[in-house]
Amino acid sequence: MTTVIHMNDVTMSFGSNQVLRGVELDLHSGEVTGLLGANGAGKTTLIKILSGANSNYSGTVAIDGAAVTIDSPSTSRALGIEAVHQRISDGIVPGLSVAENLLFEGIVVSEVPRFASSRSLVPRAREVAAVLDLDWSDAFLRSDAHGLPIADRQLLLLARALVRKPRLLVLDEPTSALSEVEAVRLFGVIERLRDSGVAILYVSHRLGEIDDIADRLVVLRDGVVCGEHTPPFDWHQALQEMLGAAGAESHASTDEMRGSDEVLKLTGVKLLPKAQTFDVAFRAGEVAGVFGLLGSGLSELANGIFGSEPFRAGRMTLQGEPFAPRSPAESIGRHVFMVPEDRMAGTIIADWSISATATFPFLKAVSRFGLLNPRAESAVGKAVVEDFGVVALSEDDPVVSLSGGNQQKVVIGRWLREQPLVMILDEPFQGIDVGARRDLCKRTREIAAAGAAVITMSSDLEEIMQVADRVLVFVDGDLRFDSYLSETSRDEILQRLSEVG
Repeated sequence: MTTVIHMNDVTMSFGSNQVLRGVELDLHSGEVTGLLGANGAGKTTLIKILSGANSNYSGTVAIDGAAVTIDSPSTSRALGIEAVHQRISDGIVPGLSVAENLLFEGIVVSEVPRFASSRSLVPRAREVAAVLDLDWSDAFLRSDAHGLPIADRQLLLLARALVRKPRLLVLDEPTSALSEVEAVRLFGVIERLRDSGVAILYVSHRLGEIDDIADRLVVLRDGVVCGEHTPPFDWHQALQEMLGAAGAESHASTDEMRGSDEVLKLTGVKLLPKAQTFDVAFRAGEVAGVFGLLGSGLSELANGIFGSEPFRAGRMTLQGEPFAPRSPAESIGRHVFMVPEDRMAGTIIADWSISATATFPFLKAVSRFGLLNPRAESAVGKAVVEDFGVVALSEDDPVVSLSGGNQQKVVIGRWLREQPLVMILDEPFQGIDVGARRDLCKRTREIAAAGAAVITMSSDLEEIMQVADRVLVFVDGDLRFDSYLSETSRDEILQRLSEVG
């Protein structure tokens, strides 16, 4: 088997943060290599090095045994590397037609005339679409790509990458937006490419997909390749490598809290298109840790409860009364609060101070006759800084000037000006240091002890075992396991996560 790509001691840092730490990786022609890693493992950085988006790396990348410098996306493509990234919107150019987007690479390098008529572009675009058997009409090909549904955007990018007949094809979560029929079609294309000698790097958190399609599995953790496997894959071992050895021990043996009153009850809920429905209840006075890999439905669960996006099916009750929020505002009015996964996009406004950020959900409390009271706003900000140990010069500091951990303390602290019935924390420890994580774990448990039903969602098992009383395991939108931590073990949790199919 021929080695197409050889990565030797590849290292990359962003400031003081070393993301890749001497990666060694071979990618072979005619082989599908599955790449598995938790959030923050370095997968995206590695992909961007291969695709030319991250050029400031050290170490060696060799193609057919000859060292190369991949300093731009155009260089990467010239070397025969095509990548379809997870952020689909980054590859689509709004304002251009579907046909122009399909032919975009050819237009950039003048293989296709830049100002060609749509009449001449459509037949060429149809040839590109045919790579994936996409029977798109002429009217569809002439329409603005801005209005495309996400699944069609994904298919467009895949077709555009495949038409150039790459030597290495990198697919990052390629089925995240596809239906089952579209995914099966993609797997057929991957098999044909493998048989024709293309090297394929397939990145996914869907273990069943890797099990079906991959010839080899590589596990990345903390910027280092820590495991390689051949079929049949030992998923339990691979997940141990991915998530690391047991670090933080569960507190459940000493101070486990068990709630008795069901505050929030979900019945017949469906999170993902191919998932089964499930019932679950969340109780006051305990922390429920919802654990699953990327794409397992955790964010869909959080957004459905909070009213950001409706469930595909199902209903809820809150304190025994029907609960069907049509917006986050309705949830907040019922004392159901949420800290979203992306705090920068979902909760923080760049120019705002700590005080402004801390008071935003409850402006009425710091206003009189519809006018904001700066003194009251400042008092709330100061209280959040003092109560949560936020490291800042004053409550007037811009919130973006704080470290990630201190930003998260402000975001969580602002909700606690009022006692919640339900507190949802979606990946609350992402991007914060160990000390801040310990502080937030303590405060999270205090919220539950005060009577809230706390739901903490994480793809890191150690975080769940450190903060939660109870663990719920989701796989592909299905609730696979529900147990108090004192009645289970880390090994059993991983076993349930690793059950493929």
